[in-house]
Amino acid sequence: MAFQGVDFYQLDGLLSEEERAVRDLVRDFVDNEVLPIIEDCAYEGRFPIELVPKMAALNLFGPTISEYGLPGLSNVAYGLITQELERGDSGIRSFASVQSSLVMFPIWKYGSKEQKDRWIPALARGEAIGCFGLTEPDFGSNPGGMRTVARKDGDHWVLNGAKAWITNGSIANVAVVWAKVGGYDGRIHGFLVEKGTPGFTTFEHRMKMSLRAAVTSQLAFEDCRIPEENVLPSVAGLKGPLSCRTQARYGISWGGIGSAMATYTCALDYAKSRRQFMDRPIASHQMVQEKLAFMITEITKGQLLALQLGRMKDAGTMKPEHVSMAKRNNVWVARECAKLAREILGANGIVGEYPVFRHLANIESVFTYEGTHDIHTLVLGQAVTGIPAYNPPAE
Repeated sequence: MAFQGVDFYQLDGLLSEEERAVRDLVRDFVDNEVLPIIEDCAYEGRFPIELVPKMAALNLFGPTISEYGLPGLSNVAYGLITQELERGDSGIRSFASVQSSLVMFPIWKYGSKEQKDRWIPALARGEAIGCFGLTEPDFGSNPGGMRTVARKDGDHWVLNGAKAWITNGSIANVAVVWAKVGGYDGRIHGFLVEKGTPGFTTFEHRMKMSLRAAVTSQLAFEDCRIPEENVLPSVAGLKGPLSCRTQARYGISWGGIGSAMATYTCALDYAKSRRQFMDRPIASHQMVQEKLAFMITEITKGQLLALQLGRMKDAGTMKPEHVSMAKRNNVWVARECAKLAREILGANGIVGEYPVFRHLANIESVFTYEGTHDIHTLVLGQAVTGIPAYNPPAE
């Protein structure tokens, strides 16, 4: 049965015709292409790479870019794309988020014309896959502490270090890697490291209990020589990687709503069909209704938060702390909805016949990556008080 959406406050009326059309296109794709296979993929620990060309055909990679034949959609439309993809699975949304926000965006924003001409069309068509190398084994919330370094050697740069928890890492054709440059300006720079470059190896994280339908890898660099033309020329310092993360967190803010919609809808349908005690549906019980009322209220609040965030992004008034609020809130909402849906489904909440436990496991990763709930709390705290409660990142 086709997904009808969750729209308690008639928010469809606040969307443009194009935004609704994009949302419905991706909604159909998720219903027809993702949901029929995703439980098996998650159970097997397999990323459905066969979906990549289908996603590319729908212009789901870099859709806000207007160059290179891309559609130049609004940021709200992009948010609706990530919402629907995460309704399918966090791993599918993660793939698209990395491809668009963490690979195509920095190349488009900070790359040379030659870099853009080479990579943007290939990434948009899904002929090339990208990954983003910032997080390290010992540094996640503190990217300024990274140990990956690059040194100049003639007309090349030599990279040494490691990155961890990298979505798409072992299937990527190009990695956007951030490293500290010693003996040059001491700042962080971005490098395009191509698959097969000597000294560059990848390893998959094994035994994951979350994001099982996604590729998650470690990247290792041992005297890895990168030509000068593979350096992103227009950015230095943490501004580069943090601006990319703002793009990704924006999409995740919408994605959290997609996950919550999936678990809420499943719980609602189940509660209306499951009969207990005098042959009445469990939806007639006060405790179940309290859970459903909480879920629909929080989803609606999250939708309003995401929509206004998108409008501010399109107007150029969005700030990173606005994204922190939306990412922090909406992923928390998804986490709470998944837990309550699991309670409503009882034992059926843990089996693959229903999507609830898959979303519950996935959202634990989303709750942590691209800024933990606690880190975004501190970002908001600094925004409203003007006082950082942590060591601010240094350039």
